[in-house]
Amino acid sequence: MNMINQRLESLREVMKREHLAAFIFPSTDAHQSEYVADHWMGRAWISGFDGSAGTAVVTMHSAALWTDSRYFLAAEEQLKGTEFQLMKLKIPGTLSIAEWLGKELQDVDSPEVGLDGWVNSYTSTSGLIADLRKAGGITVRTNFDPLEEIWKDRPSIPLKPVEIQPMEFAGEDVPSKIKRIRLALRAQHADGMLVSALDDIAWTLNLRGTDVHCVPVFVSYLLIASDKVSLFVDEAKVSSEIRAYLESNGVSIYKCNKVEEGLKAYSEYNILLDGNETSYYLWKAVRCQEIVQASSPIPAMKAVKNEAEIAGYRSAMLKDGVAMVKFLKWLLPAVEAGGETEISIDKKLTALRAEQKLFRDISFDTIAGYQAHGAIVHYEATPETDIPLKPEGLLLLDSGAQYQDGTTDITRTIALGPITEEMKHIYTLVLKAHIQLELAKFPDGASGTQLDALGRECMWREGFNFLHGTGHGVGSYLSVHEGPHQIRMEYMPTPLRAGMTLTDEPGLYLAGKFGVRIENTVLLSGYMKTEFGKFLQIEPLTLCPIDTAPIDLTMLMPEELAWLNEYHAKVYAELAPYLDEEEKKWLENATKAIK
Repeated sequence: MNMINQRLESLREVMKREHLAAFIFPSTDAHQSEYVADHWMGRAWISGFDGSAGTAVVTMHSAALWTDSRYFLAAEEQLKGTEFQLMKLKIPGTLSIAEWLGKELQDVDSPEVGLDGWVNSYTSTSGLIADLRKAGGITVRTNFDPLEEIWKDRPSIPLKPVEIQPMEFAGEDVPSKIKRIRLALRAQHADGMLVSALDDIAWTLNLRGTDVHCVPVFVSYLLIASDKVSLFVDEAKVSSEIRAYLESNGVSIYKCNKVEEGLKAYSEYNILLDGNETSYYLWKAVRCQEIVQASSPIPAMKAVKNEAEIAGYRSAMLKDGVAMVKFLKWLLPAVEAGGETEISIDKKLTALRAEQKLFRDISFDTIAGYQAHGAIVHYEATPETDIPLKPEGLLLLDSGAQYQDGTTDITRTIALGPITEEMKHIYTLVLKAHIQLELAKFPDGASGTQLDALGRECMWREGFNFLHGTGHGVGSYLSVHEGPHQIRMEYMPTPLRAGMTLTDEPGLYLAGKFGVRIENTVLLSGYMKTEFGKFLQIEPLTLCPIDTAPIDLTMLMPEELAWLNEYHAKVYAELAPYLDEEEKKWLENATKAIK
């Protein structure tokens, strides 16, 4: 019996004792984070699937895992040899969790499904309770976590120290941010709010931490009332310097495990809770007269970067561009010499980034996919899957770094040698999509869904498409995935504003063959103002050459070629002063104008 099946056996023993017909494991933590500390990686532990998004469901006789298109190929591989059935989200015919449980439990008398109310949001849990009731009178229990019993070596909640994010990078002090938050709450007729999202807390308090891999946040809760701000955090994280800093900014400190008591003692008439960010358990702990159910105002504030944050991005992108140029100059000769693999080049790039000033960490686990692995959208090489690179074909390299002055996210697809005509065609389609989006001019307040079509249209003409988003927000030395603004096919109502940072990352993936993605981090800025209103444009922040070897020039329109040449001229002008003569010569050749 393999390890996953042994874990399922232990789980089912506990489920039998607790009279539970099924148990649901989300990917989130108690703060509804995308990336979580090891303590909350229960879904990965029980299923063996380690992607960042997915939900595992286990009954007494079956198991299934739901995930999105980024992870279909990876999940299929990782779930082999286990009981888990892969359920592909947004694919016609895929049952929802409630539908699947209704089918699986139809012969069970008075079935009860368990989930941990601390790690499941109020919105998702409430919706599931209603759906399961319709699916056959299935009830839900939310006050039990079997992992506390069966995960014998479960990592503890991290206790790493908190540090101050200096004003030169933050650009706005804590009292100013709290004042803006309270004004936004007043506009929604709310007296206060509970902030559960860790990046929102870090941004509000101009603090950073290292509790979560790749994301500089710290485990905590923030309760904002009309006349008081309370931070619930483990005291082991708080030095005397941090304590004095918080007190000077009017923030009181309480133990993290006292947040439930804090909510019960909250004395205002009402409180704003975001159902997508607040756990079901804490929502139910509220005792005040009214809950204002609304989106947190903080993400929209955080999304529009101030001058100091934008300057920080430019500085971070400059450092990252230098590291990328050093890496790309090294790459082809190294592959020619032999001995390089997906993992070894990842280590090389990380080492070059670590040489840069203010480097703190990578911003996500590098995706280095050679040939067929490039078609696995969120592929991460492991010792078992790692393959050698050869001087032929395509390498998809998606990576980023956390510098104290900014977060980077970049993808380049690189020809390591001769490639096929099919590869050239697909590569050029992706490049066209990337450029068309960066050429966009659009009204202030347009949605990301409207922009999404601009990038995909050239692919749609030929019957191609990709199922992930075209762009996501990027934090300022925070999470590499930041909302609420996105560029994607699904309707995203958040208005796009000047000062927002996003990615531009179209891709195409041919399963079993290769994948192509080209990504820049970009800034939205003013374009012009006319009688019809204010218009915005897209400025690339990323500074790194785009490989021209795989381009089919006959496919590029004059405006697309002009954009590429202008971008490359900018890359050379910005990076050259920080390179030695050999590196300059390489970059000059990599960015030379194409006619």
